[in-house]
Amino acid sequence: MARIKDAVCKLCRREKEKLFLKGLRCYTDKCGVTKKPYVPGQKAKMRLVESEYYTQLREKQKAKRYYGVLEAQFLNYYRKATRKSGITGEVLLQLLETRLDNVLYLMGFATSRAQSRQIISHGHVQVNNKKVNIPSFQIKEGQEVKIAEKSKELIPVVEARDSAQSLSIPEWLEVDFKNLKGKVVRIPVRADIKAPVNEQMIVELYSK
Repeated sequence: MARIKDAVCKLCRREKEKLFLKGLRCYTDKCGVTKKPYVPGQKAKMRLVESEYYTQLREKQKAKRYYGVLEAQFLNYYRKATRKSGITGEVLLQLLETRLDNVLYLMGFATSRAQSRQIISHGHVQVNNKKVNIPSFQIKEGQEVKIAEKSKELIPVVEARDSAQSLSIPEWLEVDFKNLKGKVVRIPVRADIKAPVNEQMIVELYSK
């Protein structure tokens, strides 16, 4: 499984906002963006000339890092979005939002998308009662996602569940914390998606 190996706090600092890549730590004063609110590097505090291309590139990088996908994967999602009906930028975000690793994270069964990918790849997750160990698996409307019976006492899952019960669950998801399962009741619309990106800039970047 491909994974991002960079220091994740630096990724958030590069985009100048929290992308919540380290789970619960991002909500504390230990967050890298809070401690060092400037981009990393020797010339971090120098004023940069932000061209249109630079702004568009940063939006694409932000989206990649937010969802934890690599360049080739992201390009494939964009190409798939262009072939579907609807607004390309919104369809792109819908495809990313309904990845299994993202759905599991939003349901509150992992404290970060990285932890969610690990739980899935280790075989602890089922979709419609069948084991799925592919984090990029696309979840469809009506499908049920749950933690496997033998994995319900895993410490990361229990800790994530306990902390998530105080958070708001997206309206397009239905979650049963007691039985560690949830359901996608509908495909999210743009208003449901909290990703801090301007998808139109991404479309403009790839359209050049």
